[in-house]
Amino acid sequence: MPHIDIIPYTDALKEHIKTLNVEWLEKYFSVEPNDVISLSNPKEEILDKGGYIYYVTVDGSVAGTVSLLRITADEFELGKMAVSGIYQGYGLGNILVQHCIDEAARLGIKKLVLFSNTSLGPAIHLYRKYGFTDAEFEQGHYARSNIKMERVI
Repeated sequence: MPHIDIIPYTDALKEHIKTLNVEWLEKYFSVEPNDVISLSNPKEEILDKGGYIYYVTVDGSVAGTVSLLRITADEFELGKMAVSGIYQGYGLGNILVQHCIDEAARLGIKKLVLFSNTSLGPAIHLYRKYGFTDAEFEQGHYARSNIKMERVI
């Protein structure tokens, strides 16, 4: 049984948010200009704006990532979630989503939102499993998105 941990962002792990997300985006969609900005500058674009970045490790190796991006003091976006293809099937998506829900509760966040695409059936199923429901879609947030979901904490 592998040892799985959730660890916070450090400057030493900076490149992992970019490499994991680019791998995922290139597999399913394409990398958008805003992705390049936020993934190349995670400290400035996520952390310094009040957000959080987490990594999941398997036996000490970074296998996935997720972020809580601040929208308002009470509302954050669950985003920038990606798991390396070599670690698919370990249940890491479940671990990352549950961690974000737990962190949101601990931090006093009232609502999590996320943007996805209905073509990603397993992801949509995962989000519904953790209590996310459809919300009014905001066109233009990400070109690849066609669904917005939310979960009250």
